[in-house]
Amino acid sequence: MKPVYKRVLLKISGEVLAGDKGSGIDFDKVLDICRRVKECVDMGVQIAIVVGGGNFWRGRSSGKMDRTRADHMGMLATSINSLALADALEQLGVTARVQTAIEMRQIAEPYIRNKAVRHLEKGRVVIFGCGTGNPFFSTDTAAALRAAEIGADVIFKATNVDGVYDSDPKLNPDAVKYDTLTHNDVLQRGLHVMDSTAASLCMDNNIMILVFNLDNPDNIVRAMTGERIGTLIK
Repeated sequence: MKPVYKRVLLKISGEVLAGDKGSGIDFDKVLDICRRVKECVDMGVQIAIVVGGGNFWRGRSSGKMDRTRADHMGMLATSINSLALADALEQLGVTARVQTAIEMRQIAEPYIRNKAVRHLEKGRVVIFGCGTGNPFFSTDTAAALRAAEIGADVIFKATNVDGVYDSDPKLNPDAVKYDTLTHNDVLQRGLHVMDSTAASLCMDNNIMILVFNLDNPDNIVRAMTGERIGTLIK
């Protein structure tokens, strides 16, 4: 199999890492995902990862807590997930580096764009933790920002649905799935692909987004080799 992309930013939701447990980390699930990442690395693809923290904490649903502090807690949750991904990759023989937007030098490198690119060029997987390092910005926005900074060909947004629909397929059995969309479509129709800040950033920097289901981790490899899955936004 031959990849159609050279450098990819893989965005993984924190909930995916919880598997059937619903919260926390299901390490078997993490290993399952990382095996597919290894397949892509072995094909010569440069892979960076941004992971959410929703399996531990969701800042925006924290009720009466100060939003800035709640978001900082969410950033720490993403660093836990980043370390778990790095550990799984290293167990599989893949060299990985965690870079965090908030400095925590004892456990991760600080985010430095040129260093991240150098790691990718050497075949290492780079995992970006702590979002953008700023409150009020989602990890989707962090994925768009990092993808622009490292010059990624595409963002793989791996989620719990198999693409983008005109309405919630869990609530509406007649929901229609889109095969392709433009960034303008996403913004004008208010489609819940990623928040508007992230979608605008992708549009302004001409970054493609491929949305697909990660219930089957094989979809990572299928997407990498150009198989038509999910919804492509360009």
